[in-house]
This record gives sequence, C-alpha cells and structure tokens, in this order.
Amino acid sequence: MIPRIFTPPKTSFFLFGPRGTGKTTWIRNCFPDAAWINFLRTDQVRRFSARPEFLSEWLAMQKNTKTIVIDEIQKVPELLSVVHDEIESKKGFHFILTGSSARKIKRANVDLLGGRALLKTLHPFMAHELGKEFNLPSALTKGLLPVVLYAENPDETLMSYVDLYIREEVQMEGLVRNIGNFSRFLEALSFSHGNVINVSETARECEVERKVVSNYIQIVEDLLLGFRLPVFSKRAKRKTITHEKFYFFDAGVYRSLRPSGPLDRPEEIDGAALEGLVAQHLRAWNAYRGEKNRLCYWRTYQQAEVDFVIYGPDGFCAIEAKNTARLRPADYSGLKSFKNEYPECQAAILLYRGKQAFKTQEISCIPCEDFLRQLTSSRDLNPRYF
Repeated sequence: MIPRIFTPPKTSFFLFGPRGTGKTTWIRNCFPDAAWINFLRTDQVRRFSARPEFLSEWLAMQKNTKTIVIDEIQKVPELLSVVHDEIESKKGFHFILTGSSARKIKRANVDLLGGRALLKTLHPFMAHELGKEFNLPSALTKGLLPVVLYAENPDETLMSYVDLYIREEVQMEGLVRNIGNFSRFLEALSFSHGNVINVSETARECEVERKVVSNYIQIVEDLLLGFRLPVFSKRAKRKTITHEKFYFFDAGVYRSLRPSGPLDRPEEIDGAALEGLVAQHLRAWNAYRGEKNRLCYWRTYQQAEVDFVIYGPDGFCAIEAKNTARLRPADYSGLKSFKNEYPECQAAILLYRGKQAFKTQEISCIPCEDFLRQLTSSRDLNPRYF
C-alpha cells in the first residue's frame, strides 16, 4: 500500500475522483471497519433506488461501526436526501460518499448535503507518493493511475480505460445518443490537450453541430476525465485572451487517446504530455492543500504566455514547463513578460528536462523531475524547496 498525501477530514465527506485513482483501496485501508454500500452492484442499486428510505432501516442494523461508505453515490442521487436527514439527526454516523461522476447529481438538482459534508477529491499518484518508483519517461507515456501502474499489462489496461468509461458511464447512463460520435470527439479533443479548445473546428472534424461538442466537453468534465484552466486576468495591464485551456486529468489517458503517425511530431506530443503531467500535479497539490489557491494560465493577445499561474494564500507564482534539456533565451520570454506585468509575482519557475537547478534573471530553472518528486501538500511553491 503506497501512502497517499490526501488526509481525510474528521467529519462526513464526499470523495470524488475518476475511476482507477484508488478511492476504494484507500478507504478500505484507512477505514477497515466501515460498513459498505456498493452501487457498482446492480442489486444494491435496485434496492436503494426503489426505496431510498431503506437506508435508515439499514443503518439501524449497523451495531459495530459508525463509519458508513456509500460507493458511487451518483448512481442513486436520491439517497442524498436520506443521508442529509441522518446527519441532521446526530446519531453519530460518519459518512464517506465516493463518486466518479458529478453529472447525475447535478441533473437531479441534489445539493451536496447543504455543506454538512466536505467535498474532497482524489487524484492520480503524485511523484512524491511514488518516491523511488516514480519514473518520468514512464509517467509521460503510461500516466500515474494506480489501476494502470499496478496492472499485469499496463499498456492494455490504459488502452481499455477510456473504453470502460464510455461503456459504463456514457452508454449505460444514456449521456449521448451516438457513441461513435463521442469516441471520435475524444480523439479530436486530444489535440486540444494543453491548448484552447476550438469548438467550431472540433465540431467540423467530428461532423456534428457546435452545441453537441459543447455538451460533450461538459460530459468529459462531469465524468472527471478532464478539466479547464481559466485565464489569469487580475489587474491586467495588457489585454488577455478570454478562452480557457483544456487538459485530460492524466498524461497516460491523453497519450492513449492522441493518435500518432508519420505526420505527427513526437516532440509536440511529448511536450503536451509533460505540460499535462505538471498540470495534474499542481491540481492535486492544490486539492490536498484545501483548494485554497486559483490555478490559471496567462496569455496576452501579443502571444506572451505562461503555462500556469498559482494565486492565493500560498503565494503568487508563475510556472512554465519546457520539454527540453537545453534552454534557449526564447524559453524565458513568457516568464519575463509576466514578471514585467506583475512585479508582485513571488516566484517565476521554469521547469525543464535538464539535470541542474540554477537561477537567472530572477527565474528559477528547476529540473522537472526534481520539482515533481518534491511537490507535496506540506510545502508551498517557494523555489528554495526544490
């Protein structure tokens, strides 16, 4: 069992995360005496869907534990009203509600227990969690999903991962009418990993209407397969673009979807994978610190750009990721422009594939592997830690 950085709250909480991130394994390890309701079992889905109030009767039979796990709660969102009542009744039950999709909960207009339970997320492994087992080249091709890393055949597991999502989440829940169109959309979306999504162009590629693509993007986010980064525009002197950037939640999932052939440049695919790997680490880091900071990117109409901007109680930091072992003067331009725009920026960090850490022109150049290995929720992003 590899210890996770995530620390559970002492109160009831939701634990959301994509399939395969290790939610069930982690809960069983941390709460071995918990009582379980597993909605991956169709018989339990049928029972509690027909009579949500049966939960109160079932809880009354739990004599040996007060910790209750309801796995994949989004499959029976009506149950949340009963959970809410049980928490309000102060019978001492500690609920852990897991989910790999927020879509049905949103569509059912069910609130997340009115703040009675905290909302937490579990992410793919961070390099710090894996320690000596972390391998950067492998992480860029296979990703960091526990279900993939510890499979007998990681490559086959990764290739079937998205198919599993499409079959069990998209098709069974009837989220889209045409599975073929959605599969083509996911492949087209892989070209937008680390970039602004051009909805009109993606719609033409998939031969569907623009509003269909917009709906598909929302489905991907609701299923926790991807996320968007907003533009950092606070007190901007120069006009910034307004569109968000998109990332798949795991570098391996991106690589499994991204087609490659003689006309595709490997360095372009590898560069997007590296940027995505840094994005997923920063996102996990922020989640495990309590979602205290905003994670954004910065781009002006003059094409000055910084991959990531972290702004919040933990500081004001700009980070650029370069898939190169040898830095050129042009590689510093985005961070220098950002520092000119925001002199208050406390740290400008350039991550690259070299071996030496150094500082030049107020920019801290850090080997990407070192940065990822040492990034943990107990630290802010001060370059001195790396």
